[in-house]
This record gives sequence, structure tokens and C-alpha cells, in this order.
Amino acid sequence: MTKSDFRSTCLERLRNLSTAGKLYRDARVNHYLINILRKEKGKRILFYWPFGFEADIRKTIWALRSKKSLYLPFMDGVSFKMVPLRLPLERKAFGIYEPRFSHLTIKLIDVAIVPVVGVDGSFCRIGFGKGMYDRFFPTLKAKPLTIFIQSCRCQTSVKLCDDYDISGNLLITPYGVNYNKEYNVKRTTHRGRGNRS
Repeated sequence: MTKSDFRSTCLERLRNLSTAGKLYRDARVNHYLINILRKEKGKRILFYWPFGFEADIRKTIWALRSKKSLYLPFMDGVSFKMVPLRLPLERKAFGIYEPRFSHLTIKLIDVAIVPVVGVDGSFCRIGFGKGMYDRFFPTLKAKPLTIFIQSCRCQTSVKLCDDYDISGNLLITPYGVNYNKEYNVKRTTHRGRGNRS
């Protein structure tokens, strides 16, 4: 199986999701996401604005908008820059909604919420194949906590991604939260130390 084959399989699975169950699936994703973000306490968060069959996380955005500094991608050539979430959003290329342009240059965030098509055995992201997130992440001063979001679970134990594909710390689907093994070890160790103090 190749990366391209797996992407096609995941896209087909996403396209075949029941529209009748979308509200339930989105509600479950928002439930898990809000709980995690409240525990993590990160103040600067990059979100995405839902498009197509991506999980609709706007409930989480509205819940945190007054409490956190929220950013959205603004398409910039083959990649994007982060801009503050400000309404109204404008519909741009591919039907994607974006905030208006900002001259602010933001290079440091605590959390990145990233939509995925699939996740491979090394917990790396398989997206739509445009590589925008893969080009964006190296521009950051430090790697944020990276949360992958998916409307269904499409994950393989096989390593398919390239070295430049971004890796996540956890994957949220309507069916639960799946942690990257390396991140889970650090998280468990940190909690254990905290419990002993």
C-alpha cells in the first residue's frame, strides 16, 4: 500500500459517511476537543474553518473565542500564514472561508488543530496532497501540541508518510481520542510526577 492508495481509501470512506449522522459525529468531536483544550491550557491556538466533509469544530471555536487567542490559516501561495480569527470571514479559493489579511507575523502558538484525511503508522498526517501544513510547520519557532481531527477513523499501522509530513500528538475522531505513543509516555510521566508532589 502506498501513501496515495491510503489517501484514496480514506477519502472514499469520508465521502461515504452518512449525512444523517453528521450532527452526532461533530458533537462527539467537539466534546473531546473542548475537554482536551481545557486541560492543556494553551492560550494561542491555530484552528481550521470546516470545509466539505471535515469535522465541524465551530462549537469549540465559539466556546473558546473569548478566552483564548485564536488563529485561522490565510492562504499564501503554496502555504499559509496565521491570522487572528476576526469576523466576518470571506469565501476564497476552493470555497474555503478565511479571515481578512493581517500584517501580523505570528510564529509561536501553543496548539494546532489540524484536519486530516488519514494517519499512518508513525502518527504522521495524510492530507489532501497540497502540502500546505507541511510547508507551514517549519516556519514556527517551536512545534505546538498538534491535534489531528477526523470525521471518521482512518488510520493504518504501516509507515507511509515522508520525512516532511507533520506528526501529531493525538487524533480525535467521533469514536474517541487516540494518542501518539511517544506523546502518551511523556503525558503519563508528567502526570505521575505531578501526583507525587
